[in-house]
Amino acid sequence: MKYADLSDKSSVDLVELKTSLVKDLFSYRMKNCVGQLDDTSLLRKTKKDLARIEQILTERSRAPQNEGAKA
Repeated sequence: MKYADLSDKSSVDLVELKTSLVKDLFSYRMKNCVGQLDDTSLLRKTKKDLARIEQILTERSRAPQNEGAKA
């Protein structure tokens, strides 16, 4: 997923997406250990998507604090 696509979503949607991606990542890791995962690039892509979501959520949580300090 692209950063721009994720930033358009609400925080609630991002938290739900993060939860599902964590479950998917666990599933991919287990399949990889057993040798059933055909596309191992899913591990890296999923981790990067999780990082993007975390970044957006962190930016949103810090935004009101920064605006209050400037005023």
